[in-house]
Amino acid sequence: MGKRVLAAMSGGVDSSVSAALLKAQGYEVIGAMMRFWPDQKKDDCFETCCSPDAAYEARRVADVLGIPFYLLDYREEFEAKIVQPFLAGYQAGETPNPCVNCNTRVKFDSLLKKARMLGCDYVATGHYVVSRDGGLYRGDPRKDQTYFLWGTPKEAIPHLLFPVGHLEKPQVRALAERFGLPTARKPESQNICFVQGDLKDFLAQQLKTRPGPLIDLETGQQVGEHGGAQLYTVGQRKGLGLWKSHLERYVVRVDVARNEVVVGPKEACMWGGLEARGVNLLVPPGELGEEVEVQVRYRTRPVPARLEEVGPERLVLRFSEPQFAVAPGQSAVLYWGDRLLGGGVIARPLYNLWTG
Repeated sequence: MGKRVLAAMSGGVDSSVSAALLKAQGYEVIGAMMRFWPDQKKDDCFETCCSPDAAYEARRVADVLGIPFYLLDYREEFEAKIVQPFLAGYQAGETPNPCVNCNTRVKFDSLLKKARMLGCDYVATGHYVVSRDGGLYRGDPRKDQTYFLWGTPKEAIPHLLFPVGHLEKPQVRALAERFGLPTARKPESQNICFVQGDLKDFLAQQLKTRPGPLIDLETGQQVGEHGGAQLYTVGQRKGLGLWKSHLERYVVRVDVARNEVVVGPKEACMWGGLEARGVNLLVPPGELGEEVEVQVRYRTRPVPARLEEVGPERLVLRFSEPQFAVAPGQSAVLYWGDRLLGGGVIARPLYNLWTG
């Protein structure tokens, strides 16, 4: 294969160092940022990743490296493939993960097609992921981002490069200083790129939420009022307005149709398994075996689980130990050691410890 690569640049230090490393390794690098933001936005859109301000930073990095830089218009596609499904997920009482969807449907699908149109053999990103032997593996345990890449099309993997995947964050910043990159000390953005300000305020405005009852699971009685069922997620404890109660309560269930949020003890949020939809496997099904490791949230540790059913439309797992807050809309990501095996979108939790 050739040596021309399209480097996806977000204006952050990770993607900046990725582009610099590729050039140092002899690749012909073309820098690009996908434009997601519309023409009219609040001033604070400049505080997020992939923003107008970030585009300026990415262009400065490209100038330092002496590589071409292009701003690619993905506004309509991003709205259709990422923003609207994100809102639809919350409207359905789920907790969607837009970063997974963006990597799957935009970066490693649409952007890869654009790269081929530009004569590039690869797309490179600043993800902390290691690619080897045709598979994807965990990077720095403190920054690992394989959780967000389970939906990557298997055929795309040979065309993806992750130049900083084997490094730790301090090493990346040190390299940025060495390369003289203006993003060397830029802080990380933790925001959803298309949400300005508070997520609840954004959802309330977009989904036209209305107040409704908080229902206690054990008594069936109303114990408070919520600001809109779509604003709550399974396992949530803070923001329920129940601070005067002597009972510790968590969100157990969100019923958007009835505009009810059911709260209960932590035990009611403990589950023994799950069913997932939209399954994507990065290994042949025959190589999975009867047991895998599954991670149900980005910051939780993976646990062993038995595969009860696996197919392109449905995945059923039973955990070796109960898991807290298995939220519909989030991702169930499969591993074997450090290797990413695939995953799916959680459709519903199974085997509740409270109800049986």
